[in-house]
Amino acid sequence: MRLVTRGNLDGLTCAVLIDHAERLDAIELIHPQDITDDKFAVQPGDILANLPYHPACFKWFDHHSATRTYEKPPTVFDGKYGLAPSTARLVYDYYLHDNPGFKLYDELVKETDRYDGASLTFEDVTKPERYVLLGFTMDPRTGLGSFKDYFMLLLETFREETIDEVLALPEVQERSRTIGEEHERFLDAMRRYSRLETNVIVTDLRDVEKLPAGNRFLIYTLFPEANVSLRIAWGPKKEFVVATVGHSIFNRTCPVHVGGLLSKFGGGGHKGAGATPLQRENADELIRQLVEKLNETPVSA
Repeated sequence: MRLVTRGNLDGLTCAVLIDHAERLDAIELIHPQDITDDKFAVQPGDILANLPYHPACFKWFDHHSATRTYEKPPTVFDGKYGLAPSTARLVYDYYLHDNPGFKLYDELVKETDRYDGASLTFEDVTKPERYVLLGFTMDPRTGLGSFKDYFMLLLETFREETIDEVLALPEVQERSRTIGEEHERFLDAMRRYSRLETNVIVTDLRDVEKLPAGNRFLIYTLFPEANVSLRIAWGPKKEFVVATVGHSIFNRTCPVHVGGLLSKFGGGGHKGAGATPLQRENADELIRQLVEKLNETPVSA
């Protein structure tokens, strides 16, 4: 049996729980767009977690409310789908009855809920610690490079050890140190490549060769008046542009359902965050449309 998930904190917690409840032979880390674009071969017996539905899978867990999928899930399927702070919470609820040992992971799941649901304080963002810091060391947008071996190391350690032992790993210490050392350079780059368009922070990184390491929520400390961000960067080999959108976690006034909006552009997500690929030929026009839509105010009834 194979688990297919994402290489972030939510994916890691899903892996810890499913590895406890099932007999896993392998774990694959992919991007949701690999399912959407049918670039990953889902096999019978696969468990998909924190990814769009695919009809070939054995079980499916996801909490994203709007994602353009390969095929819509049937009314009845094995797994769990619904609105939740994290996919890990759905996995936990699904397996808990037959796995009382899950109680050992209560704190891990609770903190994953807080991190993936972006229920973070100003201090969490500017001076991250413990689970929040661990989440940032795994986030591809932090800019720390390849993470599959790192993900597997964390999974192996969480099987037997606590968060303190995980944070003490040399690999975690090294990534944490890099984030701290490059903090000010990251903020300078965010100021240089970002602009405010009404309520939208637009950060265009297409001309940046190597962005210093830094967490994705710091942008909201620089533009407290904004209520949503749009981050633009190249996809692999510059074959397409990736647009990532997120509600500000400090100014929670954006009325736009991000996942619903991005599903119309070929991507998806949940209410407060999501991403979509854009064809490079008309990316600038699509970015303009996104900014326009993100600045729209609902018409009162």
